Formats: sequence, C-alpha cells, structure tokens
Amino acid sequence: MEIKLRYFKRSDFQQLINWVENPQFLLQWGGPNFNFPLTEQQLENYLKDANKESSHALICSVINTETGSVIGHISLGNIDRNNKSARVGKVLVGDKNGRGRGIGVRMMKEILRVAFDELHLHRVSLGVFDFNTSAIACYEKAGFKKEGLLREIRKIGDEYWSLWEMSILEDEWQVMNKG
Repeated sequence: MEIKLRYFKRSDFQQLINWVENPQFLLQWGGPNFNFPLTEQQLENYLKDANKESSHALICSVINTETGSVIGHISLGNIDRNNKSARVGKVLVGDKNGRGRGIGVRMMKEILRVAFDELHLHRVSLGVFDFNTSAIACYEKAGFKKEGLLREIRKIGDEYWSLWEMSILEDEWQVMNKG
C-alpha cells in the first residue's frame, strides 16, 4: 500500500476521535495535552497555528493513495529552525487491520523525508512508552536509536509508565536513503 501525507483538517476530526477509544490510548497517542474523551475543541486547539510556513508543527493525516481514505495520523512538532530539530508525535495507524503491515514504517519515513529533505533539519526525536514494543520496533526500522529511558515519567491510574527517548540524525537518514 502506498501512502501520502496531507495536512490534517476539520473534516478529519471525527475519524480521529473514533480511533481514540480510551484514556490510556489517548495518553499514548496524544500525551498529557489531551483529555479523554477527545473532542473537536481539543483538535481545534491542536491545529491552531499549525501547517503554515513558519509553524512549529506540521500535523498530517495519512492517506492510502489507492483508495483516498484516511488511514492514520502523524505530526512533526517542536520544529526549531535555529537548532534544526523537531519531534515526531501523534503517530497512529488508525485502521486496526492495517497494523503490522509496515504502514507505520512508511509513515515514519515520509515524515522524516519532510523533516530532513524539505525542512533540512539535523535531528528528529520522539518518545515512546517502554511497553509499546511494536512501536519501538517500527521506529528502529525507520532509523531511530534509543537514547535513554525516562523512568516512570507518566502516571495513569495507579501505574507509572516509563518512556524511551529516541532520535535520528541527518547523516543517519542520508546513509539509510542512498540510492
């Protein structure tokens, strides 16, 4: 399946809301800046000031190029043009039947192509909870390397979750994408 990214828009809100089924999933997807249940107002705030030439965030829907349907979501945030860095977040393969088929790796490679080849960044980072082994494997396939574990950084219910910090540098991206 081929994919492309296009800017997230209001008409995508309900699909994303439908994908976020519980507070634990929302925390994994959106971090502490969102509250369950996800609402259109929260998404309006998320989209505010994004997807402009000088924005600090590019927020995208992932499109199946064969069907034209929205199959996922991804963002490139904390864009710092002075330090040439950014952070991937809000990664979601929405269709559960599409998971485990390499779509996540294609999404990551496409957002990294934007980061390195279009924005000419030097470093892209992300955070992923340590129990999310399928996401960690996906990010490693896309070229990310683990930098360190932030132990018990988020409290959810009576549990604490630990988070892997991961990154990829411009030269690592270029080596992976020669030829």
